[in-house]
Amino acid sequence: MILIRKAKIEDAAAIEALYVELEKDAVMYQSEHFVLSPEGARSRQLEDILKNDSQIMLVAEDSEVASVIGFAHVVFMGVKPFSCLKPQTNIYLQDLVVNGDYRNRGIGTMLLNEAKKFGLEKGADFFRTQVFPMNKAGLRFYERNGFSVKMITIEAPL
Repeated sequence: MILIRKAKIEDAAAIEALYVELEKDAVMYQSEHFVLSPEGARSRQLEDILKNDSQIMLVAEDSEVASVIGFAHVVFMGVKPFSCLKPQTNIYLQDLVVNGDYRNRGIGTMLLNEAKKFGLEKGADFFRTQVFPMNKAGLRFYERNGFSVKMITIEAPL
């Protein structure tokens, strides 16, 4: 059975291993911006996330083997101080990953649904994230879960 819960510091090693999976994809999609984190860096970041009321780290645990098999890192974003923007807040999905052996079983959706509850508790107006344009499976996943393209980020090297 899959259980979605808040992360604990004891989950750090499992989360760190999942980050390696996630970061390998990021390096593959955009090596000009991404590198693999040094060993232990993500575990130290988890400590900071757990202490911060405006962030949450959710984990998916396979209770049959007592193992963390996925996570979602969500950040509550305050109102931006620009006169042209509506005074809205959002939750931002910083990272989401499910172990490759557990994909296509609805676990990512379970994590997103729990993240939405966090957003509702915080009074957020909407849910935002980013996905690499080459990640077609990721785009389909987010669209199936109610996300739609609102803006396209473009950049140029200097």
